[in-house]
Amino acid sequence: MAHPKSRISSTRRDKRRTHYKLDPKAVSTCQTTGETHLRHRAYVVDGDLYLNGKVAIKNYAPVAAAAPSTDEE
Repeated sequence: MAHPKSRISSTRRDKRRTHYKLDPKAVSTCQTTGETHLRHRAYVVDGDLYLNGKVAIKNYAPVAAAAPSTDEE
């Protein structure tokens, strides 16, 4: 079983871990619609779903918005 010869202080440990940071997500602007969106993802503009600058689905309604709410009181 591995056993360290000497204890590593929390400062040394934390200095090593400072390099694990999140990178900002890549955002692009569509040349067709001018809308900003995440790269390699479909996006909705004026009710239409676009992918690679082309209309993928006309009159697109997200599934979560289409589900009726069932509020029982």
